[in-house]
Amino acid sequence: MENKLNLTEGNILNILIKLSLPIMGTSFIQMSCNLINMIYLGRLSSSSVAAVGTAGFFTWLATGIIFIPRAGAEIGVSQSMGRGKVQDVKEYVKNTLQLDIILGIIYALILIVFRKQLIGFFNLGDKNIIHMAETYLVVISLGMSFYFINPVFTGIFNGYGDSKTPFKINTIGLLINIVVDPLIIFGIGPFPKLGVAGAAIGTIIGQFVVTIIFLYNIFKKTDLFNEVNIFNKPNLKILKKIFHFGLPVALQNIMFCIFAMIIARIVASFGDVAIAVQKVGSQIEALSWMTAEGFATAMGAYIGQNFGAKKWDRINKGYVTAMIGISAIGIATSLLLIVGGRALFSVFIPEVDVIPYGADYLKILGFSQLLMCYEITTAGAFNGLGKTIPPAVVGIVFTALRIPGAIWLSKPNMLGLNGIWWSISISSMLKGVVLTSYFLYILAKQNKAIKENRQLLKQVRV
Repeated sequence: MENKLNLTEGNILNILIKLSLPIMGTSFIQMSCNLINMIYLGRLSSSSVAAVGTAGFFTWLATGIIFIPRAGAEIGVSQSMGRGKVQDVKEYVKNTLQLDIILGIIYALILIVFRKQLIGFFNLGDKNIIHMAETYLVVISLGMSFYFINPVFTGIFNGYGDSKTPFKINTIGLLINIVVDPLIIFGIGPFPKLGVAGAAIGTIIGQFVVTIIFLYNIFKKTDLFNEVNIFNKPNLKILKKIFHFGLPVALQNIMFCIFAMIIARIVASFGDVAIAVQKVGSQIEALSWMTAEGFATAMGAYIGQNFGAKKWDRINKGYVTAMIGISAIGIATSLLLIVGGRALFSVFIPEVDVIPYGADYLKILGFSQLLMCYEITTAGAFNGLGKTIPPAVVGIVFTALRIPGAIWLSKPNMLGLNGIWWSISISSMLKGVVLTSYFLYILAKQNKAIKENRQLLKQVRV
């Protein structure tokens, strides 16, 4: 595979840049697809944004479930590569794909069968928004298999040290989205005007093409999937490791989504405008956390291979290098959201009475961007070590605190709607402080043990 990087040798900064930039590019592509849909739908109405935003919680929940096979693939493949065990790599590829396909089918069926109850959870009130949300959910579910499998393909390639191929393939999917979405959302030319259903269909078409191109690259341009037959009996030992690696990560993301749904229900009590503000504002804020996710994925692959090769010096240097880089991103994003939030939000929803609410959201969330970037990047470092439980525990505990915080701070005699945004921002800051401090403690403890072992070896030789 010509784009594969050996992460256990060479200049650390160059390797991290070469690995992380395509991953960040892929993240931005995924974010751009969501933003483009929001821009188009915002031209229809804030109700369309609210409907897709509500249904979008369940595609977000899907990404949490996907983390079981995806994280299993990234960690398992990267550590196996570091140990030089190619056959183990192929076993992780086979078993993650088998698991992913089964999970995708089951999840899609649940969304279709229980669509009314799922959307009903949010107590939206407006029948038109409810109908649009249910329609979007059903249509997007029909293409859920593609939505599930593409991130796992991406995770396999990233763990192998090839982040360029997923970037190129996902870029094609974005371009298709840009072209197709307005045609079927607004009914341009011979195409029917489908509104929110058109947004879902455009997403499915893009994801379908991405899957086809992944398969072409897999079978025509690489040997990574040679001797991999997804119809063979699953390897229970490998499946156990996949769940060991992926389940805490998935649980964290699933719980994060569930907590966000509860927060959204609290937001809904402030009206449709508040729902639209949260949806669009969170997409804009994704500028920083998507970048951090790119660093986190790169850190997971980098540390995974070096952990497999037992190169702790490179693990230390790589983590410090990544944290310096993400600091620049976090500070820049904070300034952008705090100073330019109003202008940014007006691009997506130009309604004059909505813009002030969006500006407040972005300004408040802007204060937490640096520490949020620290948390996400450090979680990737933990994943590379195969220690996925600490970031899951920290993430779940402090994200759960958003709920009582939002209820209390949003009272009329407190901060109102802005109190909800402050509960989110404060919890992000706390997660960054706690998780980063714990990882630094683990590194210090490991470095001390290595130093003591070296001293013992010297004494034995003497």
